[in-house]
Amino acid sequence: MPFERKRPHLVLTPEVKSTLVALSQARTEVAHRVERARVLLAYAQGESVSSIARRLGANRPKVERSINKALQLGPLVALEDLPGRGRPSAMTAEARAWVVSLACQKPKDLGYSYELWTTRLLAKHVREHCGGSGHACLSKIGRGTISKILSKSEVRPHKLEYYLEKRDPEFDTKMAQVLHVYREVELLRKKGEENDPLLAVLSFDEKPGIQAIANTAPDLLPAPGKHPCVSRDHEYVRHGTMTLMAGINLLTGRIHGAMVDRHRSREFVAFLKDLDAFYPATTKIRIVLDNHSAHVSKETRAYLTSVANRFEFVFTPKHGSWLNLVEMFFAKMAKTVLRGIRVASKEELKARILQYLDEVNAAPVVFHWKYGLDSLSVA
Repeated sequence: MPFERKRPHLVLTPEVKSTLVALSQARTEVAHRVERARVLLAYAQGESVSSIARRLGANRPKVERSINKALQLGPLVALEDLPGRGRPSAMTAEARAWVVSLACQKPKDLGYSYELWTTRLLAKHVREHCGGSGHACLSKIGRGTISKILSKSEVRPHKLEYYLEKRDPEFDTKMAQVLHVYREVELLRKKGEENDPLLAVLSFDEKPGIQAIANTAPDLLPAPGKHPCVSRDHEYVRHGTMTLMAGINLLTGRIHGAMVDRHRSREFVAFLKDLDAFYPATTKIRIVLDNHSAHVSKETRAYLTSVANRFEFVFTPKHGSWLNLVEMFFAKMAKTVLRGIRVASKEELKARILQYLDEVNAAPVVFHWKYGLDSLSVA
């Protein structure tokens, strides 16, 4: 006689079923939620309780409890533990809120030397001050309970994350100007006018602090059976730092670069003179750059006046260097040619980076701004 189920069938909507499937396959979810999701999916597909228990390595009562809860309260509710029948918590909601409010303050503002809370310090502070604040129920609270309260409120006062505050009131306007330049570049490239003799568009910035570091002992190259990677002595010698001044032609991908010891106005003006000599006299040179003091100094402005209408500067907003495409090139450099570089002198560092620029210019790569251009229109 075929098996006949006495319990009602469990009907899952597509949304609930997709949630249960995702949970059943999760690798970072709580174990009991994963197991219950698998139980409910198997039961909804017609599998018997005994079969489910054998396959999942559980027992019948455990499987039956999950199924009964799902039939009575719903599949998603059945994933969680129901409230127990033990003694109710003596900790009031107001006391929990007081703990969270303390966690949202800095310890130094409450008389401690700490900048950030630790669970041990916060628990100690709560135990010492709970009586005077009317929350005597917290007199024996420990670190674990503090962690549970903060976790439930999604507060992590021991963590530190950074954000960037907008300090330029014209941020949106300047950002739009930069993106309009990138949009114009895209349109020119689509028209096949990369080598337009009347316009060159460059993205410029400096990469300072490139260290000239020398080894004190030779590197040991990989050797099968001995060591699989390059082995390097931990000691090194510093020979100082240099700055790379680089401008990428956004139409052709060509990189103009100069290695300098410092990046003052005179070095920047010298870079502009090199660009002036490289491009035909009829070419308008439009440069996207930041507001570094050398870019707006008297010396720079005097040079720009002497070559009237030759250069056009489009400034990125303050703290908006991520809008400058040359930063992509610098990031690529940091992960390739500069990664683990060792040189005997600053002269060797300069020669190797300029060699790298020549290698890139032999097969130029055009950098594209991929986001936020579709909604822009070029006037």
